[in-house]
Amino acid sequence: MAHKKLPTVLLRAGEDRRVRAGSPWAFSNEILMDAETKALPPGSLATLRAPGGEALGLITFNPHSLIAGRLLSSNPEATVDALFLGRRLAQATALRDRLIGVPFYRLIHAEADGLPGVIIDRFGEALVVQVNTAGMEKLTPVLLEALEAELSPKTIVLKNDSPVRELEGLKRDVTVAKGDASGTVELIENGARFVADLSGGQKTGWFYDQRDNRRFMAGLANDARVLDVYSYSGGFGVLAARQGAKSVICVDRSQPALNAAKAAADLNGVDKIVSFEKSEAFDAMEKLAGQRFDVVICDPPAFVKSRKDLKTGAQGYRKLVRLAAPLVERGGFLFVASCSHLVDPPLFAEQVRRGLRDASRGGRILLSSGAALDHPVHPGLPETAYLKALTLQLD
Repeated sequence: MAHKKLPTVLLRAGEDRRVRAGSPWAFSNEILMDAETKALPPGSLATLRAPGGEALGLITFNPHSLIAGRLLSSNPEATVDALFLGRRLAQATALRDRLIGVPFYRLIHAEADGLPGVIIDRFGEALVVQVNTAGMEKLTPVLLEALEAELSPKTIVLKNDSPVRELEGLKRDVTVAKGDASGTVELIENGARFVADLSGGQKTGWFYDQRDNRRFMAGLANDARVLDVYSYSGGFGVLAARQGAKSVICVDRSQPALNAAKAAADLNGVDKIVSFEKSEAFDAMEKLAGQRFDVVICDPPAFVKSRKDLKTGAQGYRKLVRLAAPLVERGGFLFVASCSHLVDPPLFAEQVRRGLRDASRGGRILLSSGAALDHPVHPGLPETAYLKALTLQLD
C-alpha cells in the first residue's frame, strides 16, 4: 500500500538523546504533546522527528500510553505491509531454526525481533500470538497475512488476554484466528515430549524461556530425588525423570497444569517415577519439612506484578528460599528463578542470600542464568531481560 504522508511526532528539545542512543521507545514526556499529536488515533503510524526536524524513524504511536512511540523501522520511508512484516518473521524463523532445531520455540520476542509488543510462540503447525500494543493491534490483519505467507500454519490463536493491553487502552480476549485450538498440542523440548493447552493455559500455554535451564538441571538429576515446585506442565520434573532421576515430585496448585505434566510423564515413559501433588507451593514445602531431596527446583510465577508490590514481592523470594533450602540434601542442588522484570538481578540475588541465611544454609552459586536463546534482548532495552535464575549447591 502506498504511504500517505505520515503524521509527525516531534521529540521535545533535548529529549532525543535516548532514541539516538538506540532505545526503540519514546516516552510520552519526551514527546511534544500538542493538540494535533494528542488527537492522533492510538496505534497510528508516524514519523518520529528530532527537535530540529530530522526524521529518526517510523514508529507506532499511542498518545494515551506511557511508552507512546515504539520504533518499527529506522528507515522513515519504510512501507509497513505484509512484505515488511514477513521479512522480520523470516529472519526470526531462520535464527530459531538454527538455535533450537525443532519448530517449538518463541518465534518473535517483541522489540528484540523488530515487532514491538508482539510475542509469538510456535508449536509446530500452531502459533500463539500475543499483541500488547495499539500499534500492532491495528497491524494484526497484516501480521496474520504475513504469518500465512511465511509459515502457512494450521492454527493461529490470538491470546490477547494480557493485563498490559489495558495500559494501551485495548480490551482482553482470546480468539482463534485460524484452525481449531480446542484440544492440547504436543511439543518437543530437550528431546522430551510435552503437551500444551494453547487457548486455556497460562500465557501462551508453555514457557519456552526455561528450556536451557531445564536441560542444565536435568543434567544434575541422574539417580537423584527431585522436588519440582511450581511444576506447571512438568518441563523441569518430567525431563529430570527422563534423564535418570530416581524419583520426582511435581507440586502445582493448578489441576490442568498437573494433568498436562502427567500426560507428559506418560508420553516419556516415566509415569512410575513422577508423582503429582496439588497444593500451594509454600504449604507443600512446609509439609515436606524433615524430608531431603538431591535437587529442588523452584520456578514460581511473577511475585512482583507492579512497582507498588516490589518490597513485599521481593520478600516472597526470600521466603521461598527459606522454605526450600532445608529440603536440599547436603551437597544437593537448589534452582530458584524469578520472572518478575521489576526484580533486578542484584535484588534477586540479595533475597536468595537472605533466604539461605534464614535457613542457616551455606553453599555456592554455580550458575547465574536467564532466558533461553529464543528470547533475545534488545540492546537498547536491557531491562527486558526479565528472567533470572540461580543454581546453587548447598552445604
